[in-house]
Amino acid sequence: MNLHEYQSKKLFSDYGIAVPSGRAARTVDEAVSYAKALGGERWVVKAQVHAGGRGKGGGVKLCADLDELEATAERLLGARLVTPQTDEKGLPINVLMVEQTSSIARELYLAVLLDRSSERLVFMTSTEGGMDIEEVAATQPEKILSIHVHPAAGLQAYQCRQLAFGLQLEGEQIRAFTRLLMSLYRLFVDNDASLVEINPLVVTTDGALVALDAKINLDENALYRHADLAALYDESQQDEKEHLAAQHDLNYVTLDGSIGCMVNGAGLAMATMDLIKLHGGEPANFLDVGGGTTAERVAEAFKIILSDANVQAILVNIFGGIVRCDLIAEGIVSALQQVDTRLPVVVRLQGTNVERGREILQNSGLDIVSSSDLTEAAKSVVRAAQSK
Repeated sequence: MNLHEYQSKKLFSDYGIAVPSGRAARTVDEAVSYAKALGGERWVVKAQVHAGGRGKGGGVKLCADLDELEATAERLLGARLVTPQTDEKGLPINVLMVEQTSSIARELYLAVLLDRSSERLVFMTSTEGGMDIEEVAATQPEKILSIHVHPAAGLQAYQCRQLAFGLQLEGEQIRAFTRLLMSLYRLFVDNDASLVEINPLVVTTDGALVALDAKINLDENALYRHADLAALYDESQQDEKEHLAAQHDLNYVTLDGSIGCMVNGAGLAMATMDLIKLHGGEPANFLDVGGGTTAERVAEAFKIILSDANVQAILVNIFGGIVRCDLIAEGIVSALQQVDTRLPVVVRLQGTNVERGREILQNSGLDIVSSSDLTEAAKSVVRAAQSK
């Protein structure tokens, strides 16, 4: 689960990490009022969306006076922000962050993430803060420094100093950077994060270290331990179909193709999508209904797929192990009866009670193509989609 910048900075402050003075505003009047309360002559207004590249999309604006700030707030609130990390529709802007400006001497990059291959937390830093770190990694990999933290030992002071020296910090800055890394480590572990990123981490003209931006991703599997963090979830930032799927414990990801997929098991879902592409089609979604699914969840999954206007055909690929094929077939029939659709549907069932499942599909009176072979099913659904 992603947090907004203003939510992440609140968490930073709780752990003693310095951030610019700022407030989250939901109306134009609030934005102007908060700017007056913060004081100063210039302010930064930032759109709060779950996407990077906000500045490139016009979502970050330096305002020289209150009139400019008011005009910026009016332009952004209620609009949708398109960035290099969103689709062409962008994401809705419901909250703005109004901050005091900072006097910047240097911009650095700092992140903590989980490296699953080494089973360690990794601290990554670079002197190239404020830039796309992916570009730096591709063109100047020598400018990215990293250390791995053993879970038994935890972050060590000498590791902090190693990174500080690499960033060319000196004197009190090294001690401040060490305290910052220790705080980030506690924040990461205490809150079951999967990524914490500061880009840029600035060195101000008076030598202080300030987190100018803040990005936190949380491990959704651990949210049951953090009711306060789970309450920060912003459904407006998620694809509508993905949000609806989550309410029914379905794993759904929207894609750009025309063939809707409903599969049980993530591995089988990936293999199904690969076969569709192999035979010239493009999946419209990833949808894993799970190994212990029910007829009701299958019906809901079908409704979600059918709500996508880009879908031209549907492939259902179910291996009935824990859940019986006849129950899956009942769910398919129920969904198609509830949702009026003329889209071609190809179903491949294998496993427990498969013959009974195929019989249910055959006797449903619905236009369903049943196949026992996955390759043939993939070919059939691609032909059906291309003929629409």
